[in-house]
Amino acid sequence: MPRKPGGPRLRKADAPETGKPGVAPDAGLRAGTGAGVRPRRGGRIFRWSREAGGWASDYAYVAYWQVRNFVLRRDPSAYLHPEGPQRAPVVLIPGVYENWQFLRPLADYLFERGHPVHTVAPLGYNRGAIEDMAALVERYLVEQGLQDVLVLAHSKGGLIGKQLMTLPEGGVRVDRMIAVNTPFSGSVYADLFPLASIRAFSPRDPFLRRLLGNEEVNARITSVYSNFDPHIPAGSHLAGARNIQLQTMGHFRPIGDSRLLDVLEQELNDAGPGGPA
Repeated sequence: MPRKPGGPRLRKADAPETGKPGVAPDAGLRAGTGAGVRPRRGGRIFRWSREAGGWASDYAYVAYWQVRNFVLRRDPSAYLHPEGPQRAPVVLIPGVYENWQFLRPLADYLFERGHPVHTVAPLGYNRGAIEDMAALVERYLVEQGLQDVLVLAHSKGGLIGKQLMTLPEGGVRVDRMIAVNTPFSGSVYADLFPLASIRAFSPRDPFLRRLLGNEEVNARITSVYSNFDPHIPAGSHLAGARNIQLQTMGHFRPIGDSRLLDVLEQELNDAGPGGPA
């Protein structure tokens, strides 16, 4: 899909250039981390303490919103009919052990911009296998007759969204996806858990490896991720996709961060006439 030229660009983690305003240099070229340079001990302690604080804030955030959304539930049908001219439909796909309510800050933003926002009730708390969840979403798209869909996903939801885009109906009905903190390459921590729903994120998982190797739809994906994600140490960079790094710490906190809304606005504006915006 053609993108509009010009306009300020957001921070891109995969940009090869360095020294440009707003563009992140390659990780290996950052000061104090190049070959042969040993980070100072004080710097390491500061980084560890900062990351520990980010980890704690992240879990405080998710605990607050999970309780809040459980108590103050909203009927998802309220998001289906925005006022004024309707724009392209959005389908929310949450992460594992999340339901759509966790993405309500994003749903509110998109609904106010005129996008009908769809949720897929059979996903529940998203504990099923990735391929099974993708089939459920594909069935929903067909039943609702949705076209030119923007998928907005968090964590595992991005894996489901990518699998959806490889399916016969999903591939033609989904225009693009914005995935937030998705473990496209897996997470080394997954092997530490006995639950199958978490172990599915192991970098050694055969299905995950096949999905990562399928790059046909990557150009239609925007991967947005934190500068520190305690759940995905290797990050969420996806080859061939549009990769944007937020100056936000945590796996969950970006959902409530205004900088993510800035990304959504830019992505929707870049889509141009006839696209998701």
